[in-house]
Amino acid sequence: MKRLYLIANWKMNKTAADASAFCKEFSHEWAQEKEKTVVICPSFTALAKVCEEIEESGIKIGAQDLFYEDQGPFTGEISAAMLREFNVSYVIVGHSERRRILMEPDELANKKAKAALRSKIIPVICVGESLEERNAGKMKSVVERQLKTALEGISEADARNILVAYEPVWAIGTGNNAAPAQAEEMHAFIRAVLEKIFSKDLSKKVPILYGGSVKPDNIEMMTKQQNIDGALVGGASLDPKNFAQLVKNA
Repeated sequence: MKRLYLIANWKMNKTAADASAFCKEFSHEWAQEKEKTVVICPSFTALAKVCEEIEESGIKIGAQDLFYEDQGPFTGEISAAMLREFNVSYVIVGHSERRRILMEPDELANKKAKAALRSKIIPVICVGESLEERNAGKMKSVVERQLKTALEGISEADARNILVAYEPVWAIGTGNNAAPAQAEEMHAFIRAVLEKIFSKDLSKKVPILYGGSVKPDNIEMMTKQQNIDGALVGGASLDPKNFAQLVKNA
């Protein structure tokens, strides 16, 4: 049975107190399964509290972003070393909201992925097309460009410690998730791109997650697809019972 990754991206939600309450309730609802890795990515201000609450639970802690330098005059930024203090083992890189709202270019995802790998943090590299790009038939060229740029200069050995998340921008937070067949097609394409960049062996081993209006009632069909290895979950991860049910259904 393949390993599934269920990653909760809380985005700009939950204070430290909210995060503490979530973790307490989720721990009661969640039944640990050895073939599933559950990761919670809170805001930076809640990292310490989540780290404290999930200690020895089997839940992993992730971050929503990081900066590409180890230290220096970068006001407001967070380094990989700072994340490691809170046992962060995963970090989201190149999320579509950072690309679209904060105008982060593809090259920045590459720098951040390398910074994460230097500090032994697993980057979750996000790729995905907009509705306009899909309607224009450009979805594969967009995803291939984003992925190749994000992986530029990364060795095959390091690439064995990454995750890729396909998040069609037109499906995020809209309720209009991609059909399982649509998602599977893009995941298979991403795997083919990874084979071109690295090797067939590597392409088979990199987990590829789906992100885009994932819910408890559609996660089962998504994760039944051959090339879908889990989900990057936004709004559906904010409620502990809802997220526990999603993890169970995967």
